[in-house]
Amino acid sequence: MRSDRNLTFYHAVPSRSGTVHWMLHELGIAFDTKLLDIRGGEGRTPEYLALNPLGKVPTIVHGDTVITEAAAICCYLADAFPEAGLAPALDDPIRGEYLRWLFFSPSTIEPAFIDRVRQYEAEDSSQNSYRDWETLVPILLDVVGKADPWLLGQKFTTVDVVMGSTIRFGCMFGILLKDPIFEAYIARIDARPAYQRAQEIDAPHFAAAMAG
Repeated sequence: MRSDRNLTFYHAVPSRSGTVHWMLHELGIAFDTKLLDIRGGEGRTPEYLALNPLGKVPTIVHGDTVITEAAAICCYLADAFPEAGLAPALDDPIRGEYLRWLFFSPSTIEPAFIDRVRQYEAEDSSQNSYRDWETLVPILLDVVGKADPWLLGQKFTTVDVVMGSTIRFGCMFGILLKDPIFEAYIARIDARPAYQRAQEIDAPHFAAAMAG
């Protein structure tokens, strides 16, 4: 996969694209950022809808390749820039576990968070991707509790970017109850220079969005 092509990152603050912003800094690669005022309608222009029909962020354009969805973008980037060491090789036995937890966030944790905030409970929990809240939370505590210090062991991977962002979001907004297991893991995320750099760049845009 060629990694020498120009990369453009479509971003809004605050939004899910913050995960991709952090990922890009972990990779340490050059990229162009195009900030969009999603609430102001900049995601609904014909030009942007041609890239992302939902009119949402994140989106990246890497050469002629267009990708949406935060976890998919992070997965693509880790494979496109293997020198960063953020993904197991295709023939690595841990690759399956890596993919499992990488996509556990958007497919399982996020739907649970949304239902929790809306106080929605399905009559038949077997219809939920996460089964039920009482089943999901112990799984998260178990996975994060076994982090040594990262979710797949001693090596930081894209799973920590994607799933770590989701867990951090859940704790920040009180969706997940405070627990020393989550707090210790989030503290390790907060200490990463790439995370700090992404937050530093986004800070003025976040303040402006909250003020507006």
